[in-house]
Amino acid sequence: MLLGCIGDDFTGSSDLANTLSKEGMRVVQYTGVPEGPAAAGVEAGVVALKSRSTDPSDAVEQSLAALRWLRAQGCEQFFFKYCSTFDSTPDGNIGPVADALAAELDAHRVIVCPAFPGTGRSVYQGHLFVNDVLLNESGMQNHPLTPMTDPDIRRWLRPQTKHGVGHVPAADVLKGAEAIRAGLDAAHEAGALHIVVDALQDADLREIGAAADGLPLITGGSGVALGLPANFRRRGLTSADGAAWRGQAGQCVALSGSCSNATRAQVALHRKTNPAFEIVAADVIEGRVTAASMADQLVAADGIPLAFSSADPDVVREVQATFGREASAAALEGFFAEVSRELVARGVPKILTAGGETSGAVVEGLALRTLEIGPEIDPGVPALRAGDDLVIALKSGNFGAPDYFAKAAAVLGA
Repeated sequence: MLLGCIGDDFTGSSDLANTLSKEGMRVVQYTGVPEGPAAAGVEAGVVALKSRSTDPSDAVEQSLAALRWLRAQGCEQFFFKYCSTFDSTPDGNIGPVADALAAELDAHRVIVCPAFPGTGRSVYQGHLFVNDVLLNESGMQNHPLTPMTDPDIRRWLRPQTKHGVGHVPAADVLKGAEAIRAGLDAAHEAGALHIVVDALQDADLREIGAAADGLPLITGGSGVALGLPANFRRRGLTSADGAAWRGQAGQCVALSGSCSNATRAQVALHRKTNPAFEIVAADVIEGRVTAASMADQLVAADGIPLAFSSADPDVVREVQATFGREASAAALEGFFAEVSRELVARGVPKILTAGGETSGAVVEGLALRTLEIGPEIDPGVPALRAGDDLVIALKSGNFGAPDYFAKAAAVLGA
């Protein structure tokens, strides 16, 4: 294994695995830290954790355990993957995890780059944009767990870390890898360990990847990993022949817990032509609906049935005020996990999920340990084979085209 990756949630991890696979690396995604060694032939291992919204100390502990397993597999470079919208709070978890990984690896120039132009995320002058608006105007300011109220990544990261935060501006990035390396050195000499690097287009990400050759630790969204496989390929270390994909016949069911603008639009479009069942948080918490009854309705439905708890921000805030943020989130995650188990028990072979927390709950609920990477559905969202009779797709809330659910079902069956 050459490249060891640690993802702070399951959808982001599959997004990263998709990027590396498209660039010619043999990739396997692992759910949690594996107990045994990786299979022969794996060039990039992605350890998917559910650490984005946990206590920072727990996130650090999980991430270090993943790092030590990856080091034992022989990895020579490491990547810490977080969301392209930099989902975190002033307490973490990006800063504490990056600090711990850097200390373990003796890393002194750590790239910080959440940019992913393929999904509209760009970093300019240290500020994160979603398409043509700043992050804090994109809807992410309403995220129920990690509301992003400041688009300046440098300013958002500083309270989270013990180290200095620097910046390599777009003017340097546009000059190429050598200028980026010089910018990293200058920021380090000025006292920075974590260095935010601007990126506006995929070409920038490839130059950043070239500049990262030899660095022990890189952090960012999946976009900045775009240029890393070429470093190994230049040395003749990668095979560039990913595994063949085979689709799955049978019913496809969608489960959506994301409250992002993108997912709510996808839900609204999908329910116009397919059966849709709204999951009301209060009904779950107070026991008025069961996972078994929901699974029965979904299996009996035609088309691509959808169960969703995606709601407007005002509705989410009301639920959190009534039941508590953590209790309401845990109840819905547990419900989706149980619904997924009931669906598989009824023979459903294709499951779509929308939302990082929902996807994590489903993966853990089904005890999926390794995922084979298949074709891309939308930027950042690959098809995944979870077993001989089960294929899934894990979508970050903000990703996907308006017709994502129909498109994903078609790819999983192809």
